[in-house]
Amino acid sequence: MKRQLILEDGTVFLGEAFGSDEEKFGEVVFNTGMTGYQEILSDPSYCWQIVTLTYPLIGNYGINRDDFETITPFINGFVVKEYCDYPSNWRSEYTIDEYFKMKNIPGIAGIDTRKLTRIIRMHGTLKGAICSADANPEEVIKKLKDTEFPRNQVQVVSTKTPYPSPGRGPRIVLVDYGMKHGILREFNKRNCDIIVVPHSVTAKEVLQLKPDGIMLSNGPGDPKDVPEAIEMIKGIIGKIPFFGICLGHQLFALACGADTEKMKFGHRGSNHPVKELSTGKVDITSQNHSYTVTVESIKNTELEITHVALNDGTIEGLKHKHAPAFSVQYHPEASPGPEDANGLFDQFLDMIEVNKKEGVL
Repeated sequence: MKRQLILEDGTVFLGEAFGSDEEKFGEVVFNTGMTGYQEILSDPSYCWQIVTLTYPLIGNYGINRDDFETITPFINGFVVKEYCDYPSNWRSEYTIDEYFKMKNIPGIAGIDTRKLTRIIRMHGTLKGAICSADANPEEVIKKLKDTEFPRNQVQVVSTKTPYPSPGRGPRIVLVDYGMKHGILREFNKRNCDIIVVPHSVTAKEVLQLKPDGIMLSNGPGDPKDVPEAIEMIKGIIGKIPFFGICLGHQLFALACGADTEKMKFGHRGSNHPVKELSTGKVDITSQNHSYTVTVESIKNTELEITHVALNDGTIEGLKHKHAPAFSVQYHPEASPGPEDANGLFDQFLDMIEVNKKEGVL
């Protein structure tokens, strides 16, 4: 069965349908990772986006029960060069086609994903629609141009109620803005006592939980669309050690008076080199974000740049000059991707221990 991918700039791709038959709209983005399609499709940071994978062979090791980053995927579509009908892996339980039918996600294959990626790199991310082969492109393009996508992604993907993940180590309040399970796994491996809380948690509610540290998770969308999170962070800076990842990094910057802006096409993949300024060490990192903290806005804040992206010079890490708080734009938990930066979780726990011993907080 044939299917169309239609972009708001008028570009039309005709390909093969897989997954759900439902028509869906979304921001079309691309990911350059060569493996990890299951983690990508289940990453809440892709909420309502149509994800293009630049690696041409997708689905060849199937879908298994263990590699999900959330229980319910939030993506609005998958675009691939070729998907595999007969995966070969001992853990495989479904084909990607079967799984997408179960979760009502449309996919399109057999198109020139290299051409699509070049269009996005040239023009920036574009609105797009995955629709049937009979859909009128002119009508779809008009609808795309007239449509304003909702901006409440964090509210959609965040947990609605707090829940524990018990351990015997330091108590960490993990604020869920669209948390990948990989973050929770890293703290569980370190025997931390975790309480996962909704995005709307207040500083007062956080302090009542008596945490040793706070983790600000990744998540989708524009950080300025989550003002309640910015106010919460302002209320805890200097009171509790904390660590932010991705959206959590951007919210930390905004709470400290810095600014963010949307990137042309963002960073998405598992091969992004990042340099730590204090040591010169370079890590290959996993990334997924559309927004970045602007360099100029850091100057009049209490923040210091700790990491930069070698590809484009954008900010990849920050720390507070006085309070025990730091953040990174990339994903040290990987999933998928390299684990070069995994030690940041240990650095965070060391920070907590130092503050306990010195009685700073």
